[in-house]
Amino acid sequence: MQWKTEDGGWSPYLAGALVGVLAIVSVYVTTLWMGKTNYLGASTTFVRAAGLLERTVAPDRVAANEYFTKEKVRVDWQFMVVAGIFLGALIGSATDKSFKLEHVPPTWEKRFGPSIAKRGAAAFLGGIVAMLGARMADGCPSGHDLSGMMQLSVSSFIALAMFFGVGVVVAGLIYRRRAS
Repeated sequence: MQWKTEDGGWSPYLAGALVGVLAIVSVYVTTLWMGKTNYLGASTTFVRAAGLLERTVAPDRVAANEYFTKEKVRVDWQFMVVAGIFLGALIGSATDKSFKLEHVPPTWEKRFGPSIAKRGAAAFLGGIVAMLGARMADGCPSGHDLSGMMQLSVSSFIALAMFFGVGVVVAGLIYRRRAS
């Protein structure tokens, strides 16, 4: 098995195997240290981050929020996972020499032009839609994919099929070829 792709990137097989090992280790470590099983996922972290920000301006409102009384507003191991995703991607792209700063990805620029504001607005609105979907599905794609599939959860199979299916349809609509 090759550890690198032809363009010097990480092998998807190696990366997938490492993510699988990480998922297993996270379940083991959180069960051992915390006394309860916790699975990988990221969407709850963003909700907690919103609670932390809101607590700086309206602490009474956060204290009275039913969700935040159940899901404590705090920096926890999941925050570290989200930070690790960022740092891991940075280290991975630096080690395979694919890292570069770009304001507008080439595929986007080719389809919609070089406007940074348009790209930023689309990314922001897309983030809102993705987070609403993650909360409605009771988990994000990483949570359903990594953790739910590990548990053979039927709802995770359905959610993951929907994530991919809708993603393919939306990508087709956004990046369809224009008639020449």
